[in-house]
Amino acid sequence: MALQITKNHEIFEIKGSIVAENAQSLQHHFEKLLFDCDKVILCIDNVKKIDAFGVTVLTKLFRNAMKNNKIFFIIGKENKNVSNAFGNVSYILRSDFV
Repeated sequence: MALQITKNHEIFEIKGSIVAENAQSLQHHFEKLLFDCDKVILCIDNVKKIDAFGVTVLTKLFRNAMKNNKIFFIIGKENKNVSNAFGNVSYILRSDFV
């Protein structure tokens, strides 16, 4: 399944799989957004699959945002497909952003 990103009320919803084939383009897309914006909220509730490359990309984005004093939330803690893949870095996942 191709990766689809939609914006819904200031939240970027990702549908599909975050895997090696698309992780790099996802990273570039959100790096640019983080450069231009002070806050980015990702919802990965509808991600069907994530591999190690996807986890690495989202972890890098999170750490770079923190380093640059940007707000970067990843909503998707209830998605077991995703939360299991994050393992010991699951602290970057949130249930919501409020």
